[in-house]
Formats: sequence, C-alpha cells, structure tokens
Amino acid sequence: MKISFENPDKVNGLITLTVEEADYKENVEKTLKNYRKRANVPGFRPGMVPMGMIKRQFGTTAKVDEINKLLGEEIYKYVKDNNIQMLGEPLPSDKQEPVDLEKEAPYTFMFDIAVAPEMNAELNGDDTIDHYTITVDDDVVNRQIDMFASRAGSYDKVEEYQEHDMLKGDLRELDENGNTKEGGLTVEGAVLMPEYIKVDDQKKLFDGCKLGDIITFNPKKAYPESDIEVSSLLKIKKEEVADMNSDFSYQITEISRFVKAEVNQELFDQVFGKDTVKSEEEFRGKIAEGLKVQFAVDTDFKFIQDVRKYMENKVGALTYPDALLKRIMLNNNKDKGQEFVDKNYEQSVKELTWHLIKEQLVKANGIKIDDADIKETAKEAARAQFAQYGMTNIPEEYIDNYATDMLKKKEYVDSFVDRSIDRKLTEALKKVVKLNEKTATLDEFNKLMQGE
Repeated sequence: MKISFENPDKVNGLITLTVEEADYKENVEKTLKNYRKRANVPGFRPGMVPMGMIKRQFGTTAKVDEINKLLGEEIYKYVKDNNIQMLGEPLPSDKQEPVDLEKEAPYTFMFDIAVAPEMNAELNGDDTIDHYTITVDDDVVNRQIDMFASRAGSYDKVEEYQEHDMLKGDLRELDENGNTKEGGLTVEGAVLMPEYIKVDDQKKLFDGCKLGDIITFNPKKAYPESDIEVSSLLKIKKEEVADMNSDFSYQITEISRFVKAEVNQELFDQVFGKDTVKSEEEFRGKIAEGLKVQFAVDTDFKFIQDVRKYMENKVGALTYPDALLKRIMLNNNKDKGQEFVDKNYEQSVKELTWHLIKEQLVKANGIKIDDADIKETAKEAARAQFAQYGMTNIPEEYIDNYATDMLKKKEYVDSFVDRSIDRKLTEALKKVVKLNEKTATLDEFNKLMQGE
C-alpha cells in the first residue's frame, strides 16, 4: 500500500492511500472460507458449497469490509508513526473520485484530516497566576453550625401559627352561599404552608390562626400563577384547575413548627461521631479544619480555571481548519443538523483549545495517573456528596464502597479521569509558576466564581 500526506497550510491535511490487491486478498479469502463453512444452501452439505458460488454471493461484500478495515488501520498507524495531531476522525475528501470495487485493483482513496494548530503552551517561574485562600472566620463556622443544627432539627406540635409553620387540615369546597357544597371536593389531611401563598390578602387570612380554627380562602386566588400548586393541594389534575374557582374552608387539625437542634453533645456526636469532640470550642475547631480542606478543593478548582484563562491569552488566537471541523461536527451530530453546528461551533473550538493546551502542560510536567489516582478522586467526590448533607463522619470503608460503585458506571469514570489529571496538574503547576497569593471571604470567593 502506498500512502502520501499533504499538509500545505499546516491544519488541513489530505491523506491518499493506494490499495493493491495483495493488501487485502489473503484476508478476503479467509473471510470467504469462513462464509463457506457456515453457509446453509439447499442441495449442499455444510462446508461443501462451491467456492465460486460463495464468491459470487459474498465476494464484493467481503472485499468492501476488508478494505474499509484496512483503510482505518493504515490511516491511524500513519498518523501515529508520523506524530500528526489529528482532530476528530478522517472524512472522505471532496477530491475523491468514484471507486468501482467491481473492477480490479489498485484503488485510490483520499481523506481529509483536521490537524491541530502548532503552539507552544509553556509555564515557568516568570508566569504569575492568582491563588486564593478562603478565610475560615467565625461567620463561616457559624453558618456551618446553623446548617448542622437545621439538618438535625425536628418539628414540634404547637397551638398557634407563626410564620414558617406548617399546617395540616381538612379542605372542603364551599358553595356560593359559603356553605359546604353538596358533593363538592373534600381533601383530608391537606398540608399547607401559608408563607408560600403568593397573594397577600389570601396569606393574611392565616395570621394568628390556632389549632381547630376554620379559615375560608380561595386556592385559585392564593396561587394565581401556579396551577401545579393548586392541583397538588386539592389533589386534582392540572387540567381541572381552570374550572376550580370555589372558596374552600380549611379546618386546622395540626400546626407543626420546625425547631433547630441545640448545639450540644448530642449534635457533636451526630456530626463527628460519639465523643470525637466534647465541647463547643472543639466542635468549632473541627468544623474549621473540615472547611479548610473543602475550601482548598474549591480554590484549586479556581486556580486551574485561572490557568486556563491565562494560557488562552498567552497562546492567543489559533488557526483551525474551520470548514473541516464543522463537517466533522455535523457528521457526529447528524440528528441535530447544521443549525446545531452553527450554534455550538465557537464554544466547541474554545473547549478544544483548552484541551490542546492542557495536553501540552500535562506532558511537560510528566503527569500520569493510575487506577489508585482515579479511585482517590472517586472517594473525594463521595465525601463531598455526603458533606452536602452534613454527613462528615462516614466510615472510610463506606466511602470506599461508595466510590467503587460509582466507578462501575461509565458516565462517572470519564469525569473522574479528567478530575484526577486536573488534581495532579494543579499541584505540579503551583510549584512551577509564581503564585500571587490572595485571601478572600467565602462570599467574596463565591462572587469571583460567579464572575461578578
């Protein structure tokens, strides 16, 4: 097989392959022999069908399959052997002339290849990048304690309603005279939180109400822009809400008030395990330690984002084979069409640029990951998930099992691989560049992350 490659503008490549009969003949014959062994043709014993008949029936198909397989293998081998940084997959070239495989070889095939633009993505001690430390002050610790106390809280039964309380009662549809409507809608044990009523005059009807009181209100007027809330309260279909304009009586059978847990030994044990901390001072210190670890993950994420922005500016605008990349993108999204390509191409190229920059940084810093790195990243993700629910004392064995389960799902694995690379790259680059150390409160840092 002869292969040639043209790359005049450095980003649009044309690879030409000339296939001779000798390149595929042996494998085609093997394929046809296998067909013959399995062929079930009336009048012939298994394996005894004449080869001529097999060739007439399957010869062209076998040759096409073998040539396509051969072309794929040879293109990727050539690209690898010649260190060509190909973007996406090769596509049949517009310069390709029709190939008649019924005729004898040789056959010529031409493919367009998108080649990554040349660039030099380097970082060293002359490069300065911001690195943040989030201050763990009393306000942040207090917020965390409030979250733990809220998660461990409970509902107490009370006699008189206050804002934020939850009511439970019986709803009965009324007629135009304010009496219980015969055959009307009734809902027992309906749960209602007046603070979420959208209209003030309907909300005020519940001010100061007590256990056993009967309130008359109109659900449709209370939630004028939310048929879902009305249907949920009245246990009717959303489509039925339009015709439901009646007033309802609501007899209160229960008033529940959420009460946060007290900050005491019971809460300490619930958060960190029995007798791990024994005073509020130790509790606050332990929370501060955990927040520092959590915030370090957040600031590392911000650092790698700042590296990205810095490198994109340093590398500058790159020239891409736009027309070819759009063809590749369309080929990969045939069901979404040209409109999808036009809408998403610019962002796709931006992500591609960062991918190419990161590849060079990873290579330059000798970053390699293994199964242990990926497992540790999965465990980090597991801890973060539990921490969101205030669960900080999860046994390591449980974390390990949870991470193992996540790694069985392909949708998680790719993200864990990327995160593992980012973690190692972050640690390496913090030792390479000059860090412009900055401190920020949690609120200030969150505003930075939101781009404010």
